Amino acid sequence: MGIELGDDIVAQLRESVRGTVLLRGDDGLTAEAACFNPTIRHDPDILVAARDENDVVEAVRFARAHSLPLRIQATGHGSESPISGGLLLITRDLDALEVDADARRVRIGAGLRWGPVIAATAEHGLAPVTGSSTSVGAVGYTLGGGLGPLARSHGFTADWVRAFRVVTAGGELVTADDTTNPELFWALRGGKGGLGVVTEMTLEVVPLATLYAGSVFFEGDAIEEAFRAWAGWSADLAEEATTSVAFLRIPDMEGPPPPLRGRSLLNVRFAYPGDAAEGERLFAPMRAAAPVYLDFVAEMPTTAVATIHNDPEVGGPTWIRGHMLDAFDQELAEALLPLIGPDAESPFLAVEVRQLGGATHRDTPDGTAVGGRASTHTFSSIAADPATFAEAAPAHAEAIAAVLGDRVSSVTNINWVTDLDDPAAFERMWPREIADRLTETRSQWDPERVFPFGPA
Repeated sequence: MGIELGDDIVAQLRESVRGTVLLRGDDGLTAEAACFNPTIRHDPDILVAARDENDVVEAVRFARAHSLPLRIQATGHGSESPISGGLLLITRDLDALEVDADARRVRIGAGLRWGPVIAATAEHGLAPVTGSSTSVGAVGYTLGGGLGPLARSHGFTADWVRAFRVVTAGGELVTADDTTNPELFWALRGGKGGLGVVTEMTLEVVPLATLYAGSVFFEGDAIEEAFRAWAGWSADLAEEATTSVAFLRIPDMEGPPPPLRGRSLLNVRFAYPGDAAEGERLFAPMRAAAPVYLDFVAEMPTTAVATIHNDPEVGGPTWIRGHMLDAFDQELAEALLPLIGPDAESPFLAVEVRQLGGATHRDTPDGTAVGGRASTHTFSSIAADPATFAEAAPAHAEAIAAVLGDRVSSVTNINWVTDLDDPAAFERMWPREIADRLTETRSQWDPERVFPFGPA
């Protein structure tokens, strides 16, 4: 059940903001609150779609004055559970983008997706350390840490943040960087939520115009052979290169490219931000491991980075279970094949393993709140058929978890966790010393829990 908001109160809010204000039941609220995953449907008491920073300030002050919990959504990619009641603040229209090529900095609004950032910086021979999808909101992704195709060579995206603009629980607009509100700055680089509303972030970008990168596909009998080879090859891979592997079961339907439709495939991804000849040499063992069905690894501009993983650009029903791992080797690969291999009865559209290490293991000199630095891999299982979400997908995920066993890390980065309301899961998002420090920082910046985050 929601709360009653008087017409005069809502009218005052509408007069104070440039953006849209909608109440439960109003036309347009469902579209404004839509998530990338359409099976998640938010039902707030009131929604404010901000047009500028002042709208954010007014929304926060309104929520606090009327004891409304305030939750934030930009692109909707990060929504893993329905929001019920309170005020939902949409930051999609905060799309500022400003490149300072001399300083190698880019200013990014809270609602901006990675695509425009990549395009704008590429004009200057620069590139952000992004995620695998260019349609994801840059700020929300980064607040949790951020792992993408350059993870091993460049670390978490949060490592490259140089400043935030934040609306606090008191409705004040502040800067957070290494000298101004440094504790808030530390917490926002990996602490994700419960700290304020980020309206902008300033990101350092790197000199990079091209990558030797892309993916190859294996089919049929080559799948298991290539997976075993990947487990061994990746273990000795130079940390300047980043790789991942995914078992794919592509439905026979419109959407996927014809060569992929209706097939079970193994997709090996690779990214090397250096000389193409060296990248080709590093990747050669995978090309030789088994007959290749499709090969898209080559030198590419940074503007093509999304083609490495080919994550979906259009939302659809999804069920995801994620882990981080302390180790992944050929023994584990062999044990997993009966559950995720081409002959397995699996409900999952994709099962992915990403290799970490290198720069992901090293914190910045000034420190961040990123969780999961000690892990060597991530592991994700993704289902797309809603008929499997209640029973088949959870049961199969549990069977996989049993095989992963004690290789599952004690910490799972928040971007890989799907239920923030689960106390046990929330406890595992950061090492204890970081979790305790985040709790203290949240209590200082939001003592009244205007921004509810985690278990109640």
